Amino acid sequence: MRPEALNCLFTETDSLEGVGPKLKRPLEKLGLTRIRDLLYHLPDRFVERRAVTDLDDASVGENVIVKLTVREHRSRSGRGPFRVIAEDDAGNILTVTYFGRASYTAKKQLPVGETRWVAGRLDQYGQMLQMVHPEHVSESSAAPVGQLCEAVYPLSEGLTQGRVAGLVQQALKALPELPEWIETGLYDKMKWPAWNEAVREVHRGVHAQARDRLAYDELFANALALMLVRESNRKQSGTPLQGDGSLRAKLKLPFALTGAQARSIREIEGDVAQQAPMLRLLQGDVGAGKTVVALNAMLIAVEAGAQAAMLAPTEILARQHHETLARMLAGTGVEIALLTGRDKGKAREAILMGLVDGSIDIVVGTHAIFQDSVSYRNLALVVIDEQHRFGVGQRLMLARKGRRTPHTLAMTATPIPRTLTLAQYGEMEVSKLDELPPGRQAIDTRVVSVERMGDVVGAIARHIETGQQAYWVCPMVSESENDDLAAAEARYATLKERFGDTVVLVHGQLKPDAKDAGMERFASGEASVLVATTVIEVGVDVPNATLMVIEQAERFGLAQLHQLRGRVGRGSEKSTCLLLRGQQLSETARQRLALMRETQDGFRLAEEDLQLRGGGELLGTRQSGDTPFRIASLEQITKLLPLAHDDARLLIERDGGLAGPRGDAARLLLYLFERDWGVQLLRGG
Repeated sequence: MRPEALNCLFTETDSLEGVGPKLKRPLEKLGLTRIRDLLYHLPDRFVERRAVTDLDDASVGENVIVKLTVREHRSRSGRGPFRVIAEDDAGNILTVTYFGRASYTAKKQLPVGETRWVAGRLDQYGQMLQMVHPEHVSESSAAPVGQLCEAVYPLSEGLTQGRVAGLVQQALKALPELPEWIETGLYDKMKWPAWNEAVREVHRGVHAQARDRLAYDELFANALALMLVRESNRKQSGTPLQGDGSLRAKLKLPFALTGAQARSIREIEGDVAQQAPMLRLLQGDVGAGKTVVALNAMLIAVEAGAQAAMLAPTEILARQHHETLARMLAGTGVEIALLTGRDKGKAREAILMGLVDGSIDIVVGTHAIFQDSVSYRNLALVVIDEQHRFGVGQRLMLARKGRRTPHTLAMTATPIPRTLTLAQYGEMEVSKLDELPPGRQAIDTRVVSVERMGDVVGAIARHIETGQQAYWVCPMVSESENDDLAAAEARYATLKERFGDTVVLVHGQLKPDAKDAGMERFASGEASVLVATTVIEVGVDVPNATLMVIEQAERFGLAQLHQLRGRVGRGSEKSTCLLLRGQQLSETARQRLALMRETQDGFRLAEEDLQLRGGGELLGTRQSGDTPFRIASLEQITKLLPLAHDDARLLIERDGGLAGPRGDAARLLLYLFERDWGVQLLRGG
């Protein structure tokens, strides 16, 4: 149960003055559903203004606050601007200009003969001083004091800066006093403010120490929770698994294992032979052969008389894994089943019975394989694909399905920089597949200007005439999935007009049946071109798809570009990836695209991506989804994570863990950052 001291922070935002159903919706889009969320909704930047009484003392381009007396309103018929002529206390004339339909607002805010305090950017128009659309107009001389340094917050449609700032100020009134959880020596050395003072300071102005303090709290909470998972795991009783190799010997693979695959299998074999349940992450680049390693791990469990399960994040990927594994297992006598949320009636009952009586050795599926209604005779190993889609809390839920805690092998196809691996998977051992299987051809990667769109469509035509297939991934237009979908539908319409029904569209808002039908048409070869948004898994393995077009490639991070490119190059034919770029490129985007041409080493690209983004470039959330943190920036993760990791270890090994005096404060921190699964582990719940 959450500590009572934090209840005020987890109160819903609709408890605040002025928040009704209409305002609640845009707040929810930003994830601002509770007081705590508002407190941690940090400003992007601050606007610094200077109060002046004489405009001669100000510079053109400067943000100022000035007291003005309104002398005249001027407007032209038609669509001309509405101008307010005013003067400061020294008699200097300033024209306050409004465009569009703002004349009513101007007349109301700046009535002739009245005095107002006006805040905005000072510009020059001809020989006149001008301020276009002032940011604030106040009747009271007290209001400008709070506008000298003003926070600029991330917004969603339906919210204004003033509204968000007002809600944050209300939330700040709920700040409780909390005990210090940072180790005393480190706290003194870093000269950080106390927690509640840091929260206030980050909303008042640029305060690097306060920002670092709050980022550190987030990193420390994460590191501590992961260590608690690891400590708890060591105390659990798993099922030692020792296979005799009989089933693995029956596998008829068309290729020899790479050194990295063989090494990873040995590491897994050593782990599962222990009493303590395995917690291991298998990192493999696109096409490095993670599935074969996972299959070997599952066969060790089956050889030992136990069952194994593979969890995939989407039904499409679950079906792909099932087909691939079933093909590899042909002739071994191993029973494998697929279970998804769509399975109903007798077919579902047969699978459930097979899991209970042990006649099914391996099950592949979505989260449906861990629902309450699903029981196992002896589940001893769980493989989780695309680990980043599942939180640690979900993994803990899966662990309760075995008679004893199952061994866990998590897999990710996204090579992760060393720093972020520690941040996300600090409780896990790591195996790396850093070699590609022999015979994999390099993918010809080219950067093409969007001005040559016609040539690219022509290339698609020549490509599909040879009987091969192509992907076309549409740009990430904005943070709105609807906007992304609109871009995909427009491209789909264009390509369908040229190529007819051989083009299919797949996106995240389609119903599962429709999505599967589109994917099936493409996988079977009935459709030649698959148009997709970036929000879906374009993960179906189609060896005949040898061309990937990524539209407005400069909008993507390196890791995402690399993942998309990896959808081709899976067969014996030469594959090509065309990166369609816009006309205006930032230097960072230029470097990204150059790196994509230069290398296909995902681990190198991941490190380079971190370096490029370390300069502070803000990316969309979907591109920077490789960090689980809301507050800590990539720079702060690099700088502060080692300190947080060491501090968490000190708390567990020297300071008594959560049972000691500092542990009481750390327990509050875990709940504050919703890492309370670390606390629940200690209770055995």
